[in-house]
Amino acid sequence: MSSISIASRPIGPEHRPFIIAEMSGNHNQSLDRALAIVDAAAEAGAAAIKLQTYTADTITMPGAYRIADGDSLWRGKELHQLYQEAYTPWEWHQPIMARAQSLGLVCFSSPFDETAVDFLESLGVPAYKIASFENEHYPLMEKVVRTGKPILMSTGVIELPDLEESVAFLRTCGARDLVLLKCTSTYPANAENANLLTIADMRARFGCSVGLSDHTLGIGAAVAAVALGACVIEKHLTLSRTEGGVDAAFSLEPDELKALVTESERAWHAVGKVSYTLSEKEQKQTVFKRSIYAARDLNTGHILKPVDVRVIRPALGLHPRHFHAVLGTPLRRGIGKGEPLLADHVTLETAPARPKGPASRLGTRDPAPEISQTPRSA
Repeated sequence: MSSISIASRPIGPEHRPFIIAEMSGNHNQSLDRALAIVDAAAEAGAAAIKLQTYTADTITMPGAYRIADGDSLWRGKELHQLYQEAYTPWEWHQPIMARAQSLGLVCFSSPFDETAVDFLESLGVPAYKIASFENEHYPLMEKVVRTGKPILMSTGVIELPDLEESVAFLRTCGARDLVLLKCTSTYPANAENANLLTIADMRARFGCSVGLSDHTLGIGAAVAAVALGACVIEKHLTLSRTEGGVDAAFSLEPDELKALVTESERAWHAVGKVSYTLSEKEQKQTVFKRSIYAARDLNTGHILKPVDVRVIRPALGLHPRHFHAVLGTPLRRGIGKGEPLLADHVTLETAPARPKGPASRLGTRDPAPEISQTPRSA
């Protein structure tokens, strides 16, 4: 599975997570606030800031629908009213993008109709996001593909047969650089409904990189998604939830976004690969494992009994696997209390195999490794 690039930023499983701060309507109709959100995203270490490009009239019309769902953050509002409050004025796009570029942030947008694509092309956006509620808007999807730009598409409010059809349509139109974003399109979303194991299945099923467009509270789901292979994380960003806004209730504040950037990268590093090999640092820790030691002063010829020996730290004597084998054997030479029992102290029927690592588990008189670290209690 090959990586893709957006504005020279690589995206794929072998690269650190690409963190997108979604502005949405959290500017609360203030350009100064919008620019402050861009600043906050850059300060937090996000890779990108994303906008939404529409007007209330390009999505719906007055009187078309009033939200009645009692669980909705927007209960009682007409759709047209909600989008009028949430939309980003198109004349703001250029100054927002200029601020983002000056701070090293990638800036792109979700267009919600074909005219938005034409407008965004005039601004030279490096990529497009297809929102969950547009992932079956075939005319829009075709228009986006024709730009030749990388595409991220959210997979909320769509079931597998329709998603397969939408992805096939994108590819038939010529889409090559595609990232799918697992998404639960409820606001906020419950962690129980995130179903992040779908990420690996989606990657295998569609043969492309997969990320998460996350509407759950906090950063736990996003970090878990990275551990499960997500290479893109999108989270809404607000300056302060207490100041309100259409999406504020499920948005991160700047300090939380910064924590997401840090912890998602840590999770990505931690995933690593399948390995049972000790690192060089861990090899040095093997000296703090256990081996067989004399529990009291013992003379040459003494027949070893359980009371004579103990299995303690560090690992400078015979490996504990030989504990029962040495019992009942005579000492070939004397040993003092607290000294490691070595192979030349006793005669074993089966010579112990040399283990790997710096600590001598043979019990021969190899030089003792230098103990330079404080042993852990674990």
